Amino acid sequence: MTSPGAGAPFEDAGQPGGDAAHLDPELAAAVALARAAAEEEVEPGAEPETTDPVGAHVGVEAEGPHAATHFFESNYSGYVGWRWAVTVASVGPGEPVTVSEVVLLPGPDALTAPDWVPWSNRVQPGDLGAGDLLPTEPDDPRLVPGYTGGDDPALDEVATELGLGRKRVLSLEGRLEAADRWHAGDFGPRSEIAKMAPATCGTCGFFLKIAGSMGAAFGVCANDVSPGDGRVVHVEFGCGAHSEVEVDTSSTVPVAEIVYDDTSVEYEPRNQ
Repeated sequence: MTSPGAGAPFEDAGQPGGDAAHLDPELAAAVALARAAAEEEVEPGAEPETTDPVGAHVGVEAEGPHAATHFFESNYSGYVGWRWAVTVASVGPGEPVTVSEVVLLPGPDALTAPDWVPWSNRVQPGDLGAGDLLPTEPDDPRLVPGYTGGDDPALDEVATELGLGRKRVLSLEGRLEAADRWHAGDFGPRSEIAKMAPATCGTCGFFLKIAGSMGAAFGVCANDVSPGDGRVVHVEFGCGAHSEVEVDTSSTVPVAEIVYDDTSVEYEPRNQ
């Protein structure tokens, strides 16, 4: 259930947000009736006897020409910021006012549970373990029926040539999502190791280009000493294990241009 006026300041919460002229004066004046109904809903012994679970009246909102909801502060220790919402109704002028519903609703400052997220949307990369099953939805936008093509001419051509196919293949949306994820990942061109690499994967002999349209930007690393070994890497990714990397092996000790060979020095002894 939602809370009427939840976006308004607390002192204004529950005031009519629409046409105030629809608020029946008799319904608006039924504060005592609404309070009594809320007090009847209080569970015996739920709060200390010195505490009144039903607090001050904080507003009333028209629900239509024949109904209105009164709001009272809740003094329940476990419902700080919540409000008692009592809906009263009448069939017309001069007719008795009756109580339709009594509920507790969150106010603008109430502590509430977060919005429910289906379990399939809560699963994150790395959560799937051995033996776990994660079925895809029948209408998953990342997939399209394989027999109608997957928006990838290269894959369509291979499937037609071999007479083989899969029930579903990646759609254009699915490939774009994967490309964005890989591009921004640890093996994309913006990673720290790629920025310090001497060259890119696209020029490396260990780079295996993948098939299909994704091959223009991605491949698989086949260098067992590279951090990207066996991973999908971007052509602009790179590391220090590039196949053509060259290391300067010359001596770092400076050598003088003039060298004296002591073994070839001739000398004459002095006369004794």
